[in-house]
Amino acid sequence: MRSLVPRLTHGRAGTILNPLAFLVGVVVLWQLAVSLRWVDNLILPPPLEVLTSFVDLATTPRSWGDVWVTTWETIAGFAIAAVGGIVLAIMTGLSRRLKSMLYPHVIALQVTPRIATAPILIAWLGFGYSPKIAIAALIAFFPIFVNTLTGMLSIGSEEEEMFRSLGATRRQLFTDLMLPSSMPLIFAGLKTAMTLALTGAIVAEFISAERGLGLLIQRYSYQLNMDDAFAVLGMLMLLGLVLYAVTAVLDGLIVFWNHDSRLSARTRRKVRRDQQSQAATDDVGASAPMQAVAP
Repeated sequence: MRSLVPRLTHGRAGTILNPLAFLVGVVVLWQLAVSLRWVDNLILPPPLEVLTSFVDLATTPRSWGDVWVTTWETIAGFAIAAVGGIVLAIMTGLSRRLKSMLYPHVIALQVTPRIATAPILIAWLGFGYSPKIAIAALIAFFPIFVNTLTGMLSIGSEEEEMFRSLGATRRQLFTDLMLPSSMPLIFAGLKTAMTLALTGAIVAEFISAERGLGLLIQRYSYQLNMDDAFAVLGMLMLLGLVLYAVTAVLDGLIVFWNHDSRLSARTRRKVRRDQQSQAATDDVGASAPMQAVAP
């Protein structure tokens, strides 16, 4: 029995059982706190009531409309931040003059509370989707820009000198060395930015919105309808996990050399294809008629 526990808590089974055990512990502690009146039910509803509210919201068509609104604002803001951050960081990494011009302003934008720009953006862009998307893009921009620029500037002088000694052009230096070397850091910034974009969309919906999960959780909290508020929070958690998982899957597919298991799988598939091709060639050679050799 003792040898079975370490096996279950390590490897692939551990990646599922360990978080599940922690979640069960949290729910049990939550139920104890409610049952023993450590916390008032008005502040922290029982887990079963939250689960019931979550199922009710998940089966209500209008709630899925709010999920779609928040998802659209998040993805649109993330896409704008990704394109703008990566392009601007590449341009900044390739030009020292541009770096000296833009980098201080990017830092100034980062240290400025972006939520303070929300009333200005609403005054500029109105009360539709545009200001929410803009706020999500502003919040998600900085990690993408900084990670991409860090990747561009982290190329060692020895690697760069080797490429130049082989006659590589500036374009080849960028496409074959700088960009591939920067991809792991770029995707690390993208994964962080995806969650920040969701945060920006929700905060923007707190300020001004007609639809969205942020509006729902704000409305239920004002009404002290805490079980529904926690249910919406659960929806937001699931939405954030899905968006993060999509980005992580793209990371594994595109930056496969940064993941040992995926790189090993690709190597095994290539070796297997080579072996099959060699076996087919040998079969063709063995079945070909022998040519008679004239004396």
